[in-house]
Amino acid sequence: MSAIRNDVRLPAEPAELLHTFVGAFNDRNLELLQELFEPEGMHVREPGVTTQGAQRRAALPTVLRHRVPIAVSLRNVYVVGDIALVINDYVHDGVGPDGVHVHIEGTATDVARRGADGCWRYVISNPSGTS
Repeated sequence: MSAIRNDVRLPAEPAELLHTFVGAFNDRNLELLQELFEPEGMHVREPGVTTQGAQRRAALPTVLRHRVPIAVSLRNVYVVGDIALVINDYVHDGVGPDGVHVHIEGTATDVARRGADGCWRYVISNPSGTS
């Protein structure tokens, strides 16, 4: 497990949350990925299947199972007070650890909240958001 790098700070704007996530995901930095979620934050593994809190933290390594980097394109960010809806397109494309080509793409809808420290974290991460 990687440590949080001193040069990475938690995002002060909701759009930065996405870019910080991409860096942590591609570096396989599980600790930073955890820090990007609220303690009881939810990850939607697939429509109807969610993990939350300790269960989400335990399942996070499976999110990285393909070991194929992610690229994202921000579509929209809608902010009301301390809540944000972040919509983005993502693509995983490359060769997995088993030598098989992996191509996964979609449009995610994520909900983030600004904490008392001014940093934004995921409340709900929904990679299959428009499915």
